[in-house]
Amino acid sequence: MDYQKIDAALAAALNQVPDPEARVLSVFIHTTHPPGGAEVTFLERLGVRVDPNGRQIFTATLSARAVAELSDQPWVRYLKLSRRLRLLNEK
Repeated sequence: MDYQKIDAALAAALNQVPDPEARVLSVFIHTTHPPGGAEVTFLERLGVRVDPNGRQIFTATLSARAVAELSDQPWVRYLKLSRRLRLLNEK
C-alpha cells in the first residue's frame, strides 16, 4: 500500500476496519488523467462506476483491500476518505 497517496483520515479508518474485504469505506479517488482501457476495467472490477466524460475524480464504497490495490496504481494520484457533511447550525 502506498501511504503517500492516502489522506490521514483514510489511513486511520483503514486501521479500524475489522474485515479487509468488507466495503465500508466511502472514498474519493483522484486520478492523474481520465482513465481509459485497462484502467477503466480495473476500476469497474473494484466496483467503481466510471463516467465516460473524461472525469478524474470518482467516488466509491470500497474495501480496505481495494484501497490498497488502488494506492499501488501509478495513475492514481490520491485517495481521500469521504465524510458526511452537516449544516453549520447543526450540533
